[in-house]
Amino acid sequence: MHNGHVAAPRTQTRKISRKPRIGIAILALCGVFASSLFSGNVTAGEMNLLVNGKAIHFNVPNGKHLNEKNWGLGFQYDGDLVNHKWFPFATASGFVDSNKNPSYYVGGGALRRFQGEKLHFDIGAVGFIMTRKEYKKDQPFFGVLPAFSVGGKRISVNMTYIPKVEPKAVPLVFFQLKIRL
Repeated sequence: MHNGHVAAPRTQTRKISRKPRIGIAILALCGVFASSLFSGNVTAGEMNLLVNGKAIHFNVPNGKHLNEKNWGLGFQYDGDLVNHKWFPFATASGFVDSNKNPSYYVGGGALRRFQGEKLHFDIGAVGFIMTRKEYKKDQPFFGVLPAFSVGGKRISVNMTYIPKVEPKAVPLVFFQLKIRL
């Protein structure tokens, strides 16, 4: 109270973190994607569960400790082979990144399949939209990376090489286990 007047209560403004909103948006996109796959409009292709789990970093500066256990889950839909060689795919996933922060992406690409008797080797590219706390302040950004896969009919290992993209980053290879559902 000042000079007989009661002070109006102050409104507190709180900065709402973007991380939960972005994570919810990515999960909503994953839900729409997954539900469209099972709606009956899709007659071919395969749905796969992705288990994210390992990164191998190169040229890490002395004293810097990066997380190489990048646990997380996602999905990958593989379309039918075109001309018995190429197949398109769509993917969405979340994982714990090299700095132990949550990271999310959605994307797609195409892989060229080299089929053996029991194993296949795929090589191609993936384009994506991703969020990372330590890169562009958790704002979505676009990227394109090489993609590789080696495996059998039900289980494969996906790999991608990520080059050094900013002064504080180091190149790495990222691995996912792909399990056909």
